[in-house]
This record gives sequence, C-alpha cells and structure tokens, in this order.
Amino acid sequence: MKKRLLGNNLEVSAIGMGCMGFSHGYGAIPPEEESIRLIHRAFELGCTFFDTAEVYGPYVNEELTGKAVAPFRKEIVLATKFSPFLIAGQNWPESKLSRAGIRRALEESLRRLGTDYVDLYYQHRVPADCAVEDVAGWMGELIDEGLIRGWGMSQPTESAVRRAHAVTPLTAIQSEYSMMERMFEKDVIPACEELGIGFVPFSPLASGFLSGKYNKNTHYEGDDVRRVITRFNKENVEANQPLLDLLHTYAAAKNATPAQISLAWMLHKKDFIVPIPGMRKEERIVENLGAAKVRLTEEEFSSLERALAAIPIHGNRTDEDIARLGSIRKNE
Repeated sequence: MKKRLLGNNLEVSAIGMGCMGFSHGYGAIPPEEESIRLIHRAFELGCTFFDTAEVYGPYVNEELTGKAVAPFRKEIVLATKFSPFLIAGQNWPESKLSRAGIRRALEESLRRLGTDYVDLYYQHRVPADCAVEDVAGWMGELIDEGLIRGWGMSQPTESAVRRAHAVTPLTAIQSEYSMMERMFEKDVIPACEELGIGFVPFSPLASGFLSGKYNKNTHYEGDDVRRVITRFNKENVEANQPLLDLLHTYAAAKNATPAQISLAWMLHKKDFIVPIPGMRKEERIVENLGAAKVRLTEEEFSSLERALAAIPIHGNRTDEDIARLGSIRKNE
C-alpha cells in the first residue's frame, strides 16, 4: 500500500477506512466480531488510517473502532470527530464549541477509544457563526499537551480553512468528494494544496453509487441513508446511468472495477487526497484498497476528465436530507 502525508506529520495509507457503517447509516450492521475481523483484515492489507466519530451510533462506533485497532494502535493513524452541537446523552452546561466543551468531548472519546491520544481530531461540521480562530487556538493547546497529534475540520468553507490555519495549522479537511460531488474543487482543495493541508474525502464512492452495484429497484431499509439521498431516487438512478456506463468502460479497459476507477481517479488528482470509503464486506475491502494499485496514465486521466465534464449529475447528498431519516424512521 502506497503512503501519503496529511499535513506535515501524519503518514497514512493512500486509502483509509471509514468505520461509520459498522454501527449505523447503511442498514443492517455486521455482528461486532465480524466488524472487528474486517477492520483487522483492512490492516493486514496495508490500511493504516481509520476514521470514526462520537456521533456515529452515537458513541458505539468509537468503542468498536477502539477495540478493533487496539492490537496495532501504535502502527496506525486514528481519527475521530466531535460534533459542534450537544448530542444524545450530553446534558452539559457548557457549549461544545468552547474550550471546556471540546476538551470534555475529547476526553470522552479517548475513554471510548481506549487510547490516551488521537492522531487526528476533527470538528465535525463548522456552523456559520463558529469562531474558528478560537477553536483553532484550543486545538493548538490539545496538540501541545500531546492529547492530539493534529486537527481538522469537516465541510468548512475556504474562508474558515484559511482563518483557522493561520492560528493553528490544519492537518486535514474531511469533506464529501467524489465524481458526483465536486464542489470543493473550486476553492477548498486548491487552498489545501497551497497551505499544505491534507484532504480526506468521505463518501468517495457517493454512498456506493459509483460501485455500480445498485439500481433503481434496490430497496433500502431502516437507517440506510440512501433512503433520503436524492441521487438514489429511481429517476436519478436512471438519469445518472451515463456516469456508470463511463466507469464500466474504463474498468473493462484497465481490468478493474468501477469503484476502483473512481478511487484511482481521485488519487491521481492530488497526492494529498486520501479517501476513506466505508467497507463492510471482505470483498469490498480487497476491492477498494486494491484501487491504490490501479494507475491511470495522463492520457487516460485527461480523457476521463473530459468525459466527466460532459455528464450532468442528478441528485446529491445533504445534511438536511439525512436529518429527515430520523423523522422517517419515527413515522414507520
């Protein structure tokens, strides 16, 4: 597995593992022992970057991930995130976006993870009224104390990135990025390149759409976010077929899969981009991590970019839509 650098100090595998799906978000979850086995399998195949968050579950995903990586904790980069808002069970007097709130959130994450430091600690969304300079200063204190090795933000604007980085240099930005969601190419990714910040795409396969394994008749149940992500509406699945056809064409030519072409395209774009696809089956782990071995020539990449530019994308993924999932489940 090739390695990449996030910021100036965190060396990680070129493809990491998003662990959220082991606890929620995509329907039925594997038994705990199977989830742990799969995380171990990813490590055996060269993955050294594992991502979780306090809100996943909530809480239980950190516990699971911490238990799974314990045998090789010192050999990996472990990332987690704190929500800027109080979540279930957090009846705290202080705001999450305060020195005391962030410290308390980190201390509780460390306890659940079973570790005494986090390699990469993200602010999980950046509200418009967030005083990012203050957060950056508090993160700097945690770095100085050795409780975290680096810090990041999820889904920030370019302005927020620049303002925060000027106080305490950012290690990585984690935001949605894929062939179906490219809005951050305009400003945030160029800012990361300029400032030496890593970029970590979540949902790099567009919640699995780019794998080509789903169709308009696929049924989603329970807390599966694809029930509310509009790109999975039947009419949008049909309308986005030209993108899948393109991926299948390249996959056939490269003896790869559509998912591998999607990830190889992303890796080719910038050497500071490290995607973290979710993987809940061993064959998906082998497939997705294997994408690091798929090489696009400059001619192939340029041709793919031109083809992508001519394909309109239908539907998207928004936090507002995902928030609807709770109401849908309550009303079932």
